Amino acid sequence: MPDNVAFDLAFGQTLGHEGGYSNDPDDPGGETKFGISKRQYPNEDIEGLTIERAKEIYRRDYWDKLRLDEVRDPEVAAEIFDTAVNTGIGPAIKIAQRALEFLGQALVVDGAMGAQTLTALNDWCVRDAEVLFKALNGEQYRLYRTIVEGWARAGKKNPFKFSAGWMRRIQAYREVT
Repeated sequence: MPDNVAFDLAFGQTLGHEGGYSNDPDDPGGETKFGISKRQYPNEDIEGLTIERAKEIYRRDYWDKLRLDEVRDPEVAAEIFDTAVNTGIGPAIKIAQRALEFLGQALVVDGAMGAQTLTALNDWCVRDAEVLFKALNGEQYRLYRTIVEGWARAGKKNPFKFSAGWMRRIQAYREVT
């Protein structure tokens, strides 16, 4: 699949989860549009952000940094991309590494998308991409659960507020968008 097609698939799926402008006081990202937050991008005009600008940011700061053009399965690449948009690049890579460890790969869980992680990802993309995808989703769920439990222990008002939205991010393999 050509690089731009895989990225466009990932961008479209993520945009479907992120939606438009929001300034929810309970959202750690603060003012957000298309998943781009003021906290992460303090110099961006979030309310005036265009889809084209969001796409540029996502390509440069997420897709390219994650080296997702090198991942053989576009749905797996889209899943890692979406997880990174929601959790950050380092946590998304750690989710991928933990999923691969669960599948028997010997990896250092360091949050870096290096050659070993890419090789293991691509081996599983060829071997059984659906199993890899489900392992990624399982690790993603574990992270979300840990966040919610931490918020509950800390006494955060309505720690479950984002749970349903996060669960919608855990997608079915080869879901039609």
